[in-house]
Amino acid sequence: MKDPEGSILWFMKAINEGDRVDSALKDMAVVMKQLDRSEEAIVAIKSFRYLCSKQAQESLDNVLLDLFKKCGKVEEQIVLLKQKLRQIYEGKLFNGKPIKIARSHGKKIQVTITQETARVLGNLGWAYMQKGNFMAAEVVYKKAQMIYADSNKACNLAQCLIKQARYDEARYILEDVWRGNYLGSDDTKTKNRVEELLLELDLKQPPPFLQNIPGLDLDDDFVNGLDHLINEWAQPKSRRLPIFEKISTFRDQLSC
Repeated sequence: MKDPEGSILWFMKAINEGDRVDSALKDMAVVMKQLDRSEEAIVAIKSFRYLCSKQAQESLDNVLLDLFKKCGKVEEQIVLLKQKLRQIYEGKLFNGKPIKIARSHGKKIQVTITQETARVLGNLGWAYMQKGNFMAAEVVYKKAQMIYADSNKACNLAQCLIKQARYDEARYILEDVWRGNYLGSDDTKTKNRVEELLLELDLKQPPPFLQNIPGLDLDDDFVNGLDHLINEWAQPKSRRLPIFEKISTFRDQLSC
């Protein structure tokens, strides 16, 4: 688009005149996001979506979610995602149909209501992670995996468990992904992420031969004692043999 700022004026004109409002509002919000005017785009959708058709509302919600992510509005994401889950439960999503046609990377694909539910749950889990509520995120991700499991949500679930210091459970999931037991496990990005998470695990979790050893949980006094001992060892010492140290001391006494 050669003149994005100018196109916004045209989109606004179309909205005010009631000319293809569905596409005009959505396209205007997308252009605003590209121009780092996401806050304005959010206001525009909230202000004019009542002019749009019922069929356009789901698409506008998806644009809103992207805008909320862009602006770091986590709480708003959670509210909207819960609303979408409620719509799924009430049979209102996909306009009451079990399958919809969507676009992915320029290609038309079929999306089932099951896949969409798992996707929404996955996004909700990620939003909870951004808030640091890893217990809630864990519950949501497990629900999503029960509905439609994939490697991305598996990695996110493992990350939740790592944050809760449940390392063995996290490792089990990551090794499952590495073995190719989830949809998308063979993807290069997934492999790289599994490696990163396993490395994080190795840094946080002691090796098996050091686990469950009595006394491994060192208290402050013990650590301070070790520090003192190391400092003692680090002090410079005379290179003379002990016998010469004694002679030197005796000589000093005689000179007094």
